[in-house]
Amino acid sequence: MKKLSVLITVCVLLLSTVGCGIYSFTGISTNAKSFQVNFFQNVAPIIEPGLDRNFTVALQDLIVNQTSLELKNDNAELIYEGEIVEYSVTPMSATASQTASQNRLTIGVNVRFTNTLDAEKDFEKKFSFYYDFDADTQVNSIKSAAFDEIFERITQDIVNASLADW
Repeated sequence: MKKLSVLITVCVLLLSTVGCGIYSFTGISTNAKSFQVNFFQNVAPIIEPGLDRNFTVALQDLIVNQTSLELKNDNAELIYEGEIVEYSVTPMSATASQTASQNRLTIGVNVRFTNTLDAEKDFEKKFSFYYDFDADTQVNSIKSAAFDEIFERITQDIVNASLADW
């Protein structure tokens, strides 16, 4: 009797997992096997040294970590290129004495995505995100945390726009 209940349990588990198929939490769906990320040059009115290199690497790392695509330097099936077009710090909220109590660092990236396997999926689009911080704080002291948060959001938005099949 115990063997029968174990056998039924195993059968039910196998059938339930086989029936569902493979599910991806990222929603990434592509027939491509390779990608390349060309250098994202910083053409923003304010140039932050190293921002271009750090963003390019962040996008490469995210795609490598979330997909099985092979990173190539050229002749890839999926191509990401573009430029950093916005880097700004603006006051966000004022105090009673009419001084800024909070600032916002915003980074914007123009992306051109080319899918050599399916031209209908090609696009050119601007992605941007921000990081709010106290006005008493210098930008240099929050740069690392701000870049991490902004890059995480922008790169994920780029991957979702180019590869996710929602």
